[in-house]
Amino acid sequence: MGTSTKAKPKTKGKRRSPKKNLVIVESPAKARTIEKYLGTSYKVVASKGHVRDLPKSKMGVDIENDYEPHYISIRGKGDTIKELRSAAKKAKKVYLAADPDREGESIAWHLSHILDLDPTDDNRVVFHEITKDAVKESFKHPRNIDMDLVDAQQARRILDRLVGYSISPLLWQKVKKGLSAGRVQSIALWLIIQRENEIENFKPVEYWSIDSEFKKGRSKFKASFYGLKGKKKELPNNAAVQEILKQIDPKAEFDITKVVRKERKRQPQPPFTTSTMQQEANRKLNYRTRKTMMAAQQLYEGINIGKEGSQGLITYMRTDSTRIAVIAKHEASKFLHEKYGAEYAATKPIKGKLPEGAQDAHEAIRPTSVYRTPQSVKQYLTRDQFRLYQLIWSRFVASQMTPALMDTMAVTIQQNDVTYRANGSKMKFDGFLKVYGDGKEKDNLLPDLVEGDKVKLISNNPDQHFTQPPARYSEANLIKALEEKGVGRPSTYSPTLETIQRRYYVKLVGRRFEPTELGEIVNKIIVEYFPDIVNVDFTANLEEKLDEVEEGKENWIRLVDSFYKPFSNEVESATENMEKVQIKDEPAGFNCDICGAPMVIKMGRYGKFYACSRFPDCRNTKAIVKKIGVTCPKCHVGEVIERKSKKNRVFYGCSRYPDCDFVSWDKPIGRNCPKDGHFLVEKKVKGGTQVVCPNGDYEEPAQK
Repeated sequence: MGTSTKAKPKTKGKRRSPKKNLVIVESPAKARTIEKYLGTSYKVVASKGHVRDLPKSKMGVDIENDYEPHYISIRGKGDTIKELRSAAKKAKKVYLAADPDREGESIAWHLSHILDLDPTDDNRVVFHEITKDAVKESFKHPRNIDMDLVDAQQARRILDRLVGYSISPLLWQKVKKGLSAGRVQSIALWLIIQRENEIENFKPVEYWSIDSEFKKGRSKFKASFYGLKGKKKELPNNAAVQEILKQIDPKAEFDITKVVRKERKRQPQPPFTTSTMQQEANRKLNYRTRKTMMAAQQLYEGINIGKEGSQGLITYMRTDSTRIAVIAKHEASKFLHEKYGAEYAATKPIKGKLPEGAQDAHEAIRPTSVYRTPQSVKQYLTRDQFRLYQLIWSRFVASQMTPALMDTMAVTIQQNDVTYRANGSKMKFDGFLKVYGDGKEKDNLLPDLVEGDKVKLISNNPDQHFTQPPARYSEANLIKALEEKGVGRPSTYSPTLETIQRRYYVKLVGRRFEPTELGEIVNKIIVEYFPDIVNVDFTANLEEKLDEVEEGKENWIRLVDSFYKPFSNEVESATENMEKVQIKDEPAGFNCDICGAPMVIKMGRYGKFYACSRFPDCRNTKAIVKKIGVTCPKCHVGEVIERKSKKNRVFYGCSRYPDCDFVSWDKPIGRNCPKDGHFLVEKKVKGGTQVVCPNGDYEEPAQK
């Protein structure tokens, strides 16, 4: 009988979990979306933006040593850096997946330094849309960090630092604390002030028009005076109008002397760039630039859309390109063929299979899939996200559609050498307008007129006009102007507009920029002492040189040096010659109710306010209020006064606040609604104002 031996029990050792690949992106939202795509062998963490930058306390640029920047860890980022280092040590491999632009490349490079990664390693992954295919495809083709992109970003950052930290101390010393100057913000301020000067110097010029009504049989139509003997004639005054009217026999018939029928094509616009998206969102949705970029960032980084999980809904939102990836073009074509028919699609869908996740660098802003229609994702989006997504989606789809066709008709009408013209149009085929119409395409039908026809005059309506001054810049118009002049880049527009408002150089009044007294003082100093900073051509040329650095055609140190040497001479001259600017306090016209000293009007961050002239010994301040001549509709004791919110938005409240908490964004007019007795308000509408009841049950005709 054999002896049995007991098997030794196995000792349970801890199984080491296999090392994961670490992926670093900028934001937690982006991290959550990407981690779902990559699977369990990847861990995705966020750097939460930049981790290193130039110090705030000093210049941080060694001018004597080839403008070498002295980077430090950003205050408050210590814990994040510690966590990133710990995760990197445990990782099998570290991938840097910051955004696909200069800024993103710079973040990747700084991370590489902080984590002591091999600078030659292929650890940089770039994707222009956050979709499963695009992300997975990008990890198949990692590259090393593009130092040309990094150098372009460094050059921009150092140039901005040299300008800001050279001029700002002068402004602090000579004008007031807390001021700043920068390359792009100084141009933006200069443009606003130039426009204000144009408005102030504008002299209106009188001109007249004659809009008339004619009829053929029972059909009536409108026509306008054009000229004499077929040649255009201006009407500078009423005397010129009367001369024309004398030549007309109102009872005699007019001849149709010319009828031109044409087919006019209206082409769709290209998909959005950053700038055109900001402009259109401002124009159509009334979104401020910051709001647009915030919503776009969220749509790009990923939204949880039910069964599909977190999905990036649009491509990268900082771009100045209108190019579209081939795969996206064909998806759009397929969608249009299915949804609207072949006549609406500008291209045919490709036969055969397209490569998965194929992307073009620097694409336009577009939906990551046209099949995710705005309505299909509406329930998962906030109102702001939905409206912007709808705008981006429809603009892109429209760009891939056929032109709209209009049948036009131009008619010339004559009597006694007096020439009138009438224009009619009829939609023949709506094309892209089916998706991206702006409501201006209404038919303007004329009767069926042919040469030789006779028509009768019903009425002549002469009207006096005056030329109008140019409009102040809105956010949309200012961005357009900066872009056209080649100043700034997609990433700079939003922070630039924020800065000039935060410094109180300009204020938004009725969605238009107005310069403040402080803004005019700062602009005058910069124009006088630093003319190159506000020279549009100089700044645009500098932007082009920065683009050349990005392309590897220009050395960044040489570029910075060519700018700084003449600029440093200007700084030296300004330091010696600039006189201290006294912003004189205006007398308020009444005394302090605490100490009895005269009160004065001071300039603050949010505009003007009353303060005691004995400041800092007496710190009494009061808001400047504007009475509108209406008794408070709530307490019937106080007066309604115009106030301003911290964001400089006008609202209306009771003078007895906090005893009475009445508040309204719209201006009360001192009358009550005839239907429900609620106070009526004056609302701004397109082209004028309108009196309405806030409850929505009463309105009066709009007034210009």
